[in-house]
Amino acid sequence: METEKELLQQIVDGDRNAMRRFYDRYAGYAMATSRRYIPDIDAAQDIVQDGFVKCFSSIKKFNYQGEGSLRGWFLRIIANAAIDYIKQQNQLVFTEEFPEKEDSQTNEEPDVDNVPMEVINECIGKLPTGYRAVFNLYVFEKKSHKEIAQQLNIKENSSASQFSRAKQMLAKMINDYIKAH
Repeated sequence: METEKELLQQIVDGDRNAMRRFYDRYAGYAMATSRRYIPDIDAAQDIVQDGFVKCFSSIKKFNYQGEGSLRGWFLRIIANAAIDYIKQQNQLVFTEEFPEKEDSQTNEEPDVDNVPMEVINECIGKLPTGYRAVFNLYVFEKKSHKEIAQQLNIKENSSASQFSRAKQMLAKMINDYIKAH
């Protein structure tokens, strides 16, 4: 398989087959990223398509920094487009909902080794929108609470508290799944 650098150069040169190979290589990652933010499959697909258009239209500005940098850049485009979509739909709701403390396991980080990734992603998708956005930006996009606060127009401590609550709610959902299986 060709390297990202080779594929990038072919796309920059206008090779439509290279664009197709790029799409085939990264569409699955893009959809997974989009679905982490937007559980609605149709909206997530729209985000992915828009992300590819934005990527191809601005790819000449991309600064290649080694293998994996093109994929990372593209997935940031998808994540940002998903956040923008949530904001446009006025779906970015921050909640004070807090997981119930039924037992001591609620606060324990679950052992996810035997939990299928689809189940984890489904649990992330069930988080309230604000929790889900902050969780994804912090965990997957590696943004600081300061950066998240700026991107979502919230206070830094709100980002931290939303993340903490998201982790607890997610832990409870996963622990419930583990108990049931």
